[in-house]
Amino acid sequence: MINQKKEILKRIGTGALVVLVVGAVFASGFISGQMGTAEASKIPGVVNTDKSKPKEVSADFELFWKAWSTLNDKYVATHNSTTSPAPTNQDRVYGAIKGMTAALGDPYTVFFTPSESSIFESEIDGNFEGVGMELGIKNDILTVISALKSTPAEKAGIMSGDKILKIDSTLTTGGLSVEQAVKLIRGPKGTQVAFTLLRGDATSTIEIKVVRDVINLPTLDSNYDAKTGIFTIKLYNFSAQSASLFRVALKSFVDSKSNRLIIDVRGNPGGYLDSAVDMASWFLPPGKTIVRESYSKGKPETSEKSRGYNIFNDNLRTVILVDQGSASASEILAGALQENGKAKLVGTRTFGKGSVQELVKLTPDTSLKVTIARWLTPNGRSISEGGLTPDVEVKVTADDVKKGTDPQMLKAIEILTN
Repeated sequence: MINQKKEILKRIGTGALVVLVVGAVFASGFISGQMGTAEASKIPGVVNTDKSKPKEVSADFELFWKAWSTLNDKYVATHNSTTSPAPTNQDRVYGAIKGMTAALGDPYTVFFTPSESSIFESEIDGNFEGVGMELGIKNDILTVISALKSTPAEKAGIMSGDKILKIDSTLTTGGLSVEQAVKLIRGPKGTQVAFTLLRGDATSTIEIKVVRDVINLPTLDSNYDAKTGIFTIKLYNFSAQSASLFRVALKSFVDSKSNRLIIDVRGNPGGYLDSAVDMASWFLPPGKTIVRESYSKGKPETSEKSRGYNIFNDNLRTVILVDQGSASASEILAGALQENGKAKLVGTRTFGKGSVQELVKLTPDTSLKVTIARWLTPNGRSISEGGLTPDVEVKVTADDVKKGTDPQMLKAIEILTN
């Protein structure tokens, strides 16, 4: 099971957490691995379980132990109570590792304590109870990547791009991580959580209250409009099932005799890389690059190539709808078809989640989610650096939302029918 989950994270494009939020997707190794048995034994209750040690460590750990001893000797708690006990020595070790990962400045490299690891694994396993939205850190601000279809978050009016300034009474500014936000937002069905949001270019905040519920994640919808002759496939995520569902939808598209296709990945936070590669392979000849993976420390770049299902001729006309909620695997699919001349992108700039994470079990109940590579488009653009720019930019205004109009979809229809 551990190996399976490790592979899931390596092939998952999305590093922002589905806080399916929903209720929902490191420990002694640091002490023993970096400092050795003698130093680890200085902390009562911390057991050295890993005898390995890096070949070269140029950090001054004497400073760490001075700080540890000073806190032991001088710190006086002023805010603890019987319901909020003082942190244990092991809690302090966890905090030290969190600080070490935070020093990297990467919001997607995260240490999970036992309780946080349990939350994350429940998301991977698909146990969802919460509000139904995906969160990420963008420009150092906790941001909604997408509110998933038919979830409490969407029904309450939360939108992609909303900046979350406060969760109930807790401010998110000042370094609150996605994982910490998840702990605040999660809760049993029927309970309520309030969000203070900043939307778009507005200078005043809004408050939206959401009642938690059981979350059922949609994967794909499709329909054919005989009036326009356009077939539309709406992808909500890139799950393990999405590639096979996409194949079925494409068969319906072929059966419709249409040559006009809209693929809608707005608000799609991503998912499995393999699903994105499989979908792109229906439009590209064998061997064409779909995405490149750039590593560090001299490891050679790798790439994912088309499997060559390409069943469409040059008469196919395709538009992909994107917005700031299109992330990760959505950006891989959209970037591959855009740069290979198979589709035009319509909408707004995408989220810019272009990194690969691997889940490493440090102990049976703690784990480290660490960024190991960057996604690059076939032409070498870093997805993380600003996302993808649409060929035709179309924004959705608050007035559009109020009226129930969709100018991005209307522009896609205009492009395909003219």
